[in-house]
Amino acid sequence: MATVNPPRGMRDFLPADKARRERVLAVIRERYRAHGFDEIETPVMEEYGRLHAGIGGDNEKLAFSVMRRGLDAERIRAGAEDPAALADLGLRYDLTVPLSRFYASHRAELPSVFRSIQIAPVWRAERPQKGRYRQFMQCDIDIMGDASSRAEAELITATLDALDALGLAGASVRINDRRALDAMLDVFGFPEADRPGVLITIDKLDKIGASGVAAELRERGGADEPVAALEAFLTGLPEEVDEAFGAEQIRALLPAGIPDGVVDHLARLGASVRAARPGADTPLRFDPFLVRGMGYYTGTIFEIAHPSVSYSLGGGGRYDGMIGRFLGQDVPAVGFSIGFERIVDLVASEEAAGDRAVVLVHDRDAPEAEVLAHKAALVADGARVRLETRTKNLKALLARAEADGYTAFATLAAGQAELEVKPLG
Repeated sequence: MATVNPPRGMRDFLPADKARRERVLAVIRERYRAHGFDEIETPVMEEYGRLHAGIGGDNEKLAFSVMRRGLDAERIRAGAEDPAALADLGLRYDLTVPLSRFYASHRAELPSVFRSIQIAPVWRAERPQKGRYRQFMQCDIDIMGDASSRAEAELITATLDALDALGLAGASVRINDRRALDAMLDVFGFPEADRPGVLITIDKLDKIGASGVAAELRERGGADEPVAALEAFLTGLPEEVDEAFGAEQIRALLPAGIPDGVVDHLARLGASVRAARPGADTPLRFDPFLVRGMGYYTGTIFEIAHPSVSYSLGGGGRYDGMIGRFLGQDVPAVGFSIGFERIVDLVASEEAAGDRAVVLVHDRDAPEAEVLAHKAALVADGARVRLETRTKNLKALLARAEADGYTAFATLAAGQAELEVKPLG
């Protein structure tokens, strides 16, 4: 029998998997709403020019384009060298570009400081591999209209709260600022035109070390003096800084010449996160070489990690210049994207506490009206109910129901007045 699979890089979800995903999403939504964020929805497609405006970084190269209607073969051949002539729409590759367009469209209808939730699928023409998909879910919260460090603190604390509610307490936060990175490269003497490439190499620091970063920069044609200055600074960094996250710790990990305003902004952010989580052990770490790849970041950037895994569970940053591309007027904005596809695999798969899921197994000769009446009574009592006709192998039937997330069962014979609901397992 032929195997019929979904398109490469895309997935089907069986009922138990889908139920777990929805439970995780429900927790995230509830905690984000508790922190004053409101959910919006945007179309799955945006205009081609908007998705390829130079603000999405490398993700723009991975956008799925939608061909213009009515093109004949001759026009397709004529437009082969110009994608914009062939496509007028594209599937969104993230939720930030659509949000910026949304805000520009509806600013007059929104509060002066708008806190949004977006939870929706996005599409990228990735090369499919383990953990990397062409369609995946993103969970974003963003704040527009607030330039203060309070906005970043709200995003971080809301996300940590959601992780706590999912049973993933103990996360840590790495924080940096693109302005500090830019000022640092200026101190070392890297020309402005070279800095995007330099940041790409610096982003590999954890994998290749200081000497590897310097070697790659030299291979890329970097001038000896700034590369040597960077290498010397990296080599001389202390492994540990005793002070808690604050201005002194931040300055100890940066070269002289970084603007005080950037340091003060980061210090206020750390103080605000600690104040918002009294009694919680939330390690905050200033990482002067946290880069994050999106080219639209203009200020604070951050990532959240959990001790159970080696990768981050999400990240974000400030992108004050993006909305101005659509509105013609800059608006401060900062966002955080939680790594849903990573998180959902870490969350325990059991049903949420108190969830009653009953499989009602009835005899073949049980009257339809009786079966449905008993089901209705269970549903009215707050249970989720699946009907199953009794089979010879009742044990296998119940095992299948338990695998699908059901927690209890009852059997029903013709004329039976009352049900006895028993736990599965």
